[in-house]
This record gives sequence, C-alpha cells and structure tokens, in this order.
Amino acid sequence: MPEGHSVHRIARQFARNFVGKPLAASSPQGRFAEGAAVLDGREAVSVQAVGKQMFLETEGDVWLRVHLGLYGAWDFAGEILVDPTIASANGRMGQTNQRGTDLGEAAQDDAILDDAGENSLSSIGAPRRARVHVRMSEQTRGLADDDATEWPPPVVGQVRLRLLTDITCADLRGPTACVLQTPEEMLATVAKLGPDPLVGDPDEGEERFVRAVRKKSTAIALLLMDQSVVSGIGNVYRAEMLFRARLNPHTPGRDVPEERARELWRDWVRLLAIGVETGQMMTMDDLSPERYRAAMASRDDRHWVYHRAGLPCRICGTEIALEEIGARKLYWCPSCQA
Repeated sequence: MPEGHSVHRIARQFARNFVGKPLAASSPQGRFAEGAAVLDGREAVSVQAVGKQMFLETEGDVWLRVHLGLYGAWDFAGEILVDPTIASANGRMGQTNQRGTDLGEAAQDDAILDDAGENSLSSIGAPRRARVHVRMSEQTRGLADDDATEWPPPVVGQVRLRLLTDITCADLRGPTACVLQTPEEMLATVAKLGPDPLVGDPDEGEERFVRAVRKKSTAIALLLMDQSVVSGIGNVYRAEMLFRARLNPHTPGRDVPEERARELWRDWVRLLAIGVETGQMMTMDDLSPERYRAAMASRDDRHWVYHRAGLPCRICGTEIALEEIGARKLYWCPSCQA
C-alpha cells in the first residue's frame, strides 16, 4: 500500500501542475462518470495530503477525495513541472518538455532507478514493475516522434479518473476511494484522521500521538497502523520504526514509556521527510556513499527488518521473524526488540 510519503509527493505534483488551471475530467473506465462530469471545467484551487489521503479542492467548493488503498496509483504524463522540494534519488531532478525528453540531461544520466518502482515521477502510488505506456515523464526517454507528439496520451488499462490541463495529464487507477465531498464532509474526514507531521503544528501532533498511544491497551504494532492514531504509516514504516526504537511490537500502547512514544513520533517526522524528498522509504542511517546508492536502487538494501523474514538481523544476527497481526505481515527481530 502506498504510504504517507507517496501521497504527499502526489499532492505536491498536483500543486505544481494542476492548481490554478481548469480541469478537463473524464472517467474512461466509467465507474466515476458522474463525479468526473461535476469536476469537468472547474479550476483546481488547492490540494493537500493528510496521511494516505489526498484532497483536491476545485472551484464551487467541490472537493475530490482520493485514497489509493493497496493498489491505487496516479500516472502523470505531459509537461511535468517538478516540485523543487522533491529530489530524485541522487538529489537532482530534471524537467520534461512536451516530447518527453529531460531538460536536465545530467540529472537523468546519473539517476538511480528503484527496482520496485517507488522513485518515479511518472507513476506514484502502488509500485508497478511495468509502465510501458506512460508517456512523456521525467524518467522516460527515447520515445518515437509519433508517440511523443500524441496528445492527450492514449488511455491504457482501467483508468478511474483522468484529469487534464493543456499540457499535463494525470490518470488514477485502482483507488480504494475516489469521491466528491462538500467542504463540511472534507473537514469531517480529516477530523477522523490522526496527526500527520506535514500537516499543522508537529509539536501539537506529537502531543496528540502520545496521548492516543498511551491510553490504549492495543499492541503498538496495531496502533501505528491505525490512521486515527497517526496518519500515513503503513506496513514498511511500521516495522522499521519499531526496530529503530528497539520496541517489542506486542507492547500495549499504555505500557510504552512516554519518552519512547515521543521518540517514535520524532522518528516518523524524520522518516516521512526523507520519504517525501527521495520517493523511497529509506530507514537505515549512516550508510557509506556506495551503500546509500545501493539502498536507493533496491529496497533489499534499504531496510533493517522489512521483507527480511528468515534472514539474519543486521545488528545481532538473530533470524528475523514474520507473523501476521491485524491481517498484515509484521517483520521484527525477537532479540533486538525483546
């Protein structure tokens, strides 16, 4: 499932490429035809991400709420103006022109591509190993002239919602939620979500998080995945944060010392910022330049425990455990997190 960093990256792409422009909206798949008809012709006014959900405001007080869920993703095509706060894996990004070539050739030549598809401006959301039909993206080169000049790009697969400006296209596929809301409904949705370090005052968010954790008897591994307790954390960040804190995932929230709870929140603040900047869930610290490049390119070199079941712990050598909790896989070290 796309975690919080991906949704913030999506929102920043919308802020750069769609806000302030009229939208041409359609539902090629047909499942959001009525909603698309309402959006069609309206100007995008603002956009914000809260945890795993994005809210796009359009004129007339109509809000589009999108929750990508397990399989959702946004595909971008056309002229993509890259938000300067989002870096590529090597810290640089180019900008595309209408023919899909990178205006920053050095950035493209030295790019580090993630084998799981996480670091991509052309597709952000659930990792895809094959996006052969995505046109004119920051990481697409060598397109044939007839393909590069085709506008709008052809619809490929099941596209729930297509949003177009004069030069940029965004296709939404496989979301859990894609609905229109009134301002009151949007605020009510946000009010049910836990704190997000990138929304509002992070110090106030810390206090909300600590209070929510320490009043519950639920295991901390479940609380970190509860979007009413904290927004944006998914399976990867959950496992990694608990390992970094050397915290047993089965510890009841009320038994987590206050300072440990505060450390968890502050670690989430750090990791989310890294994820938004790089597009990847980097959770290992103090890597050499060579190991950092390897980690940026492959998640197998990026995490302490996630997806390492049966392998030796990077710290103590104990076999990493895998179990199911709350219908999701949990990875942890029985020794370091005893």
